[in-house]
Amino acid sequence: MTIKNLMIGFISLVSIFTLAACSGANEEISRDEAESSTNEEDMETQSDPHAHMDHSSSGEIPDDLANAKDPTYPVGSEAVIQANHMGGMDGAIATIDGAYDTTVYTVTYTPTSGGEKVEDHKWVIHEEIENAKERPYEQGDDVVLEADHMEGMKGSTATIDSVKDTTVYMVSYTDTETGEEVENHKWVTENELTPFE
Repeated sequence: MTIKNLMIGFISLVSIFTLAACSGANEEISRDEAESSTNEEDMETQSDPHAHMDHSSSGEIPDDLANAKDPTYPVGSEAVIQANHMGGMDGAIATIDGAYDTTVYTVTYTPTSGGEKVEDHKWVIHEEIENAKERPYEQGDDVVLEADHMEGMKGSTATIDSVKDTTVYMVSYTDTETGEEVENHKWVTENELTPFE
């Protein structure tokens, strides 16, 4: 009877240790999978700094943004996008949702949400700069962004990399890589569009 109880106890202990070991191995595999997934996401973000860009928008524009008087591509017309701000954009057929005369900037900034510095982001318009002065900024000026195109952009301090007076367009298009419908994308400049025939 005593030997029988000892055997049952021994088998129970062995079973508990075996289950614990298997559980630990599964947790380690899950942890490895999670780390691998996170590393892949980090690599994607590093290779494409616009990975967290909001492709679509509500279509709201700053109150003081002026409609273009005689845009090359009027609202409702179509044009071909010749820009690769993000994947699936270059070569897409865009419908023009808005055309505005303004000053556009490329900017470099560090997201307020943390992460890598974003360099030469295209585009931020003059009206998307906090407390914007009347005259355009110059290359090298530091500004605070009101634009919210990407995670961590709004409220960040940015350096102006380039300045251009032009017509900018808000456009809708179908992503050529994913088939996703992108609505009210901000912004594409006039020289980044070609006529759709």
